[in-house]
Amino acid sequence: MESLNTRIRYLWIAQWVILAAVFGIALAAVDQWIVPVPTAVLGGVVAFAVLLGAAYAIRLYQVWQFELQSDALYLERGVITFVETAVPFVRVQHVDTQFGPIERALGLSSVVVYTAGSRNADVRIPGLTPDRARELQDTLRDLAVESETEDAV
Repeated sequence: MESLNTRIRYLWIAQWVILAAVFGIALAAVDQWIVPVPTAVLGGVVAFAVLLGAAYAIRLYQVWQFELQSDALYLERGVITFVETAVPFVRVQHVDTQFGPIERALGLSSVVVYTAGSRNADVRIPGLTPDRARELQDTLRDLAVESETEDAV
């Protein structure tokens, strides 16, 4: 099983910090216009959200793994709800490499595997270096094409 790059934790923690800041701004607005909220409560709630987010990001990093098996891409992830996914190569429609501005700043990319099936049938592997993401994209594409020809025989 292959793990994600350790820098993905920083991205996940940053997302939680942003969420905590938005929550803090909402509480400050409540304090300003509706009912007074003690500053200690406001700070405590924001600090708790940041700590909870950091713990969640660290745990998610510990459990997030993927592996290319003989006939499928296999993924394990989740903190509260643990999810195991197997994506048969024969179901792969196309594979993209994506990286947003924060991912680029951290030197990370994601691979998105689109599959045949129901709506939103895609699997995302975050936290890869750009070179590893391109390599994985090429490998998945080759395995999908190879399994297509084997399935047709």
